[in-house]
Amino acid sequence: MQKNELVIGHNNFKYRVKKDWAEFTPEQYPVNDCHEMVMSKNGLLYLLTNETRNNVLVYSKDGIVKASWGKTYPGAHGLTLSDENGEEFLYITDTVRHQVIKTNLEGKELMILDYPQEISLYTSANEYKPTETAIASNGDIYVTDGYGLQFVIQYDARGNYIRHWGGKGDGIDQFNCVHGITVDNRNAEPSLLITSRNHNVLKRFSMSGEYLNTISLPGSFNCRPVINGKNVYSAVFRSEHNKNLRSGYITIIDENDRVVSSPGGTEPVYINSVLQPQKQEGSTFIHPHDVCVDKDENLYIPQWDSDKTYPLMLERI
Repeated sequence: MQKNELVIGHNNFKYRVKKDWAEFTPEQYPVNDCHEMVMSKNGLLYLLTNETRNNVLVYSKDGIVKASWGKTYPGAHGLTLSDENGEEFLYITDTVRHQVIKTNLEGKELMILDYPQEISLYTSANEYKPTETAIASNGDIYVTDGYGLQFVIQYDARGNYIRHWGGKGDGIDQFNCVHGITVDNRNAEPSLLITSRNHNVLKRFSMSGEYLNTISLPGSFNCRPVINGKNVYSAVFRSEHNKNLRSGYITIIDENDRVVSSPGGTEPVYINSVLQPQKQEGSTFIHPHDVCVDKDENLYIPQWDSDKTYPLMLERI
């Protein structure tokens, strides 16, 4: 380890911070808010930014831009990678276009989901601002309307409406900023892990929308859950309170729903099995918005409203 390298994290999840990992080329490949990042089977990293000169930057693992595409996603926010019968696709949520767009890895648009007119509470597209998608093994598409009416909407693989649930509220099956979603296949029965960001929790639902349980993460305004192996990773874009600007860290949750490490944040402490409130420690991050995990368990972190910074890397020790 070099003398000035910063190490962050707790327990067996510690990382060297590589702030200069990505190629900095704002003249050729500008970014605005760097929202989310995924890795394809061939090891390439796909970064989504709401900069319409190149909405998607494709990186190698050593941080070199290999390709770029996309000029029509002004509200580019959520990016999900789906393996469908051996072929990979991307799902982009756009909060300005009020749409979900399915593309191939080269950016060709294959399907567009408009606002859910099947739900009578939506009277116009402006009320629909989708933030994330998750794709089930049968092809069903789950969309979180995180900046709109706060519903989770389920479609089949062809984009036909199936059902919706949630909505804004403080009930156990409701949300306050239903920002992120993922399919959890770690157990015999798959389920959905869904963010209620302003409640500082992840909520678990069945694949048909039945509430199951809540993971409390006090102090952590989580963006979306990302599952790798036995663990859940999530970017905490703000900590302590929702007006705490330029804060945030990463949180890692084990298979028992316990936080085991918070790189860039305070150490997770449980008293009588209750996680104590956490907050940022140090200044590694400015509004981290997502976590991408590679096969070596290194982390790649895009950041929102961070002075147009490029993603940083956390190298697993």
